[in-house]
Amino acid sequence: MATDRTYAHPSTRGFEHPLAFWAGAAACTIGVLLHLPMYFSARGMGYHMAGMKPDAAMITGMALIGAGLLAALYGVVPRGSGAIRAAGSRITVRTLDDAPITRRHVALVLIMALAVTIDVMKPTALSFVAPGVAQEYGLKSPANPHGHIPVSWLPLCGITGTVVGSLVWGWLGDRIGRRASIIVAGMLFVTTSICGAMPGFTWNLVMCFVMGMGAGGMLPITFTLMAETIPARHRGWLMVLIGGDIAGAYVITSWLAARLTPTYSWRILWLIGLPTGLLFLALNRWIPESPRYLLATGRREQAEEVLRRYGGTAEVADPQEDTARRVVDRGGWLMLLRGRLLGPTVAITVLGIGVGLMTYGFQLWVPTNLQHLGYSSVNSDYVIRNAAILGLPLTVLCAWMYGAWGSRRTIVTVTAVTGLTLVGFVIAGDSLAHDHTLLSLLLVVPLSGVSSVVAVVAGYAAEVYPTLVRSRGTGLAAGMTKAGGVLILSLTVAAASVPSIVTTAVLGAVPLLLAAVIFLWIGPETHARALEDISDELFHERSPVV
Repeated sequence: MATDRTYAHPSTRGFEHPLAFWAGAAACTIGVLLHLPMYFSARGMGYHMAGMKPDAAMITGMALIGAGLLAALYGVVPRGSGAIRAAGSRITVRTLDDAPITRRHVALVLIMALAVTIDVMKPTALSFVAPGVAQEYGLKSPANPHGHIPVSWLPLCGITGTVVGSLVWGWLGDRIGRRASIIVAGMLFVTTSICGAMPGFTWNLVMCFVMGMGAGGMLPITFTLMAETIPARHRGWLMVLIGGDIAGAYVITSWLAARLTPTYSWRILWLIGLPTGLLFLALNRWIPESPRYLLATGRREQAEEVLRRYGGTAEVADPQEDTARRVVDRGGWLMLLRGRLLGPTVAITVLGIGVGLMTYGFQLWVPTNLQHLGYSSVNSDYVIRNAAILGLPLTVLCAWMYGAWGSRRTIVTVTAVTGLTLVGFVIAGDSLAHDHTLLSLLLVVPLSGVSSVVAVVAGYAAEVYPTLVRSRGTGLAAGMTKAGGVLILSLTVAAASVPSIVTTAVLGAVPLLLAAVIFLWIGPETHARALEDISDELFHERSPVV
């Protein structure tokens, strides 16, 4: 049995080797700062750095970042995390589902909301970065149809990174723990901010891919930790509310784009990843490890310490968790397709792909397409911001629906309404250029609705899968919401043009409406149920070991 080193002393809380972690974090921060002199040297040229060669400070900074990431990873990963332990009978934490909400729960919710906001701001910023990138590097876009390289390569690399990150972090969360995986993603928030100082377009593509990995990894693990820590009666609506902050991230990013990019260029939207990432790391002490994960991996002493702080206790139940461990050891990702887990996996996959097609086919190109319709860069940013603000109450409504109606009906309703709204863009077409009010109203549902769909599907995945593969399940859900984006962006790159607002609306509406029907047919309900009860129904029952 492992000793409770992680939680025994406040000074070392959360890190196996705190000195190594913080030394690595310091090295990464210094490495990012060494990129800024070259950025500021270009202020006389409107911060255009295309064609500049990396100086000695920038090269030194890259080396520090590489060494710092290795040190931070060594410092944060717990010992013995590479193997799942199969000792002991099944331990449950059902009392945690009945515990009252405490200030520790509130702190966790606030930190996770901040993490989701910072996380989503990165792929969201692609929408506002693309026009400036196209202009600086002379890339092909609606504003520059004579460019040779499509600007779509930038979001394609970023979104591909999010797919890879979701799957990799899904695996990491089940192997090294939820908390360690979240902190590693936070380190990438800091280091990949150097994307804003990359002079060459090729380096922008590379760093955008790495940035996408961190962003794709954070969201599923955040939902996994929330699902395993928050009491059942509050779990669903809180996860949807936090996940729905995607709309809030869109508001913040659009406001920053309108206020900062005219002066500091598109690059500032990447550089703000440094202070926001450091803020997240500074709050790490309020992020616990999942007690369910600790119990499932044989670290009962550590789990009981976390449970005491969150109002739960460990209980011994039936021995079927040994069966789960053996299946996980043999199957890994394939376990998501076993027995009665196949239905939820199919539903989540289809819905996720539909969300990805809508998000990165329609939402990503909204700023670009509004400029194509005759709006200025700043005006298009403000139109999007206003629509996103108007849509924020819909996020609260979706959270209430998830808590009152249940998961399945909420997912189907929100998905169907979002798909039908996109049909409105198909009907209105280019006439929206002359009707600002109708345009803003139509944008409300897609900008807030898609964030709500992402939130409910990620929250649903975090509830429906067993503990030992819950991170994989949420990673799959998050990855699929980006896979549709990779598909549509690949088609955009191949066509060497940005699709119109009508085309993207069609591509989003059809799969979303189809996904709503499929989910209504095969999606099980998870409303206010203990995670162990859901696992028993969908996994243990009639699931033989082979």
